[in-house]
Amino acid sequence: MHFDPGIDIQPTSRPLGFAYGSGVFGPQVEYRSLDSIRRSLLDPQCSGPDPVYAIAMDVGKEEHRSLLKERNLLFGVVTYAAGRLGTEPVRSQGHIHKKARGNRLAPPEIYEIWSGKAVVYMQETPDDDPVRCFAVEAGPGEVVVVPPDWAHATVSADPNEPLTFGAWCDREYGFEYEKVRAHKGLAWFPILDAAGKMDWLPNKSYLRRELVTKTPENYSHLGITEGKPIYTAFEEKPDAFLYVSNPELQSDAWRDFTP
Repeated sequence: MHFDPGIDIQPTSRPLGFAYGSGVFGPQVEYRSLDSIRRSLLDPQCSGPDPVYAIAMDVGKEEHRSLLKERNLLFGVVTYAAGRLGTEPVRSQGHIHKKARGNRLAPPEIYEIWSGKAVVYMQETPDDDPVRCFAVEAGPGEVVVVPPDWAHATVSADPNEPLTFGAWCDREYGFEYEKVRAHKGLAWFPILDAAGKMDWLPNKSYLRRELVTKTPENYSHLGITEGKPIYTAFEEKPDAFLYVSNPELQSDAWRDFTP
């Protein structure tokens, strides 16, 4: 199943990346090699697809270039290779977002799954006590919001199918890996059995907390409408996601946030 994201961007597998349609701009993709994410894996010596995934940050429709820059918003797309990383599914390395422009909060991120099966894992802090931990399962057309300052990673839940998703990000986005790497990963490791069923193992570097597995919440209060592409939502209302680059606009929403 594939979701129409409202913008003509098609994932490619050979090579891993994207093809941009008429009227769409986008950069050369960046690749994440297996070596670059080993420090966050359950088995840092594992084998797996290489590159693991391809990223294109700052894509959009030509007519929206100035709107995106004025609002300090950036739309990114990511596609993962099929396969496994040892006993783990293909996934990103855990990180938190850097704070920008003197903001008290780091920017949130809005994920929209286009194809494949995803689990967005997130924990409230990257410290010894991760506090609340969630594994949010999502399929094509579903949206997951990662709130400010939470550590997170995106997991491909089906080793037989590539995962592709789009995301709204802050234009000055940056990643911090140090605390996650110091703990040798996030608080829970996803693992796959021989049949491809996912389970989770606790990371002994953290205080053990319950992992809540769930589906996405209703995010209508954040300008997200079920079934409507998040790019289309911006197209219809360019100020809809200003809180991504200025998270304090939704400061009440982030208190006791459940993703």
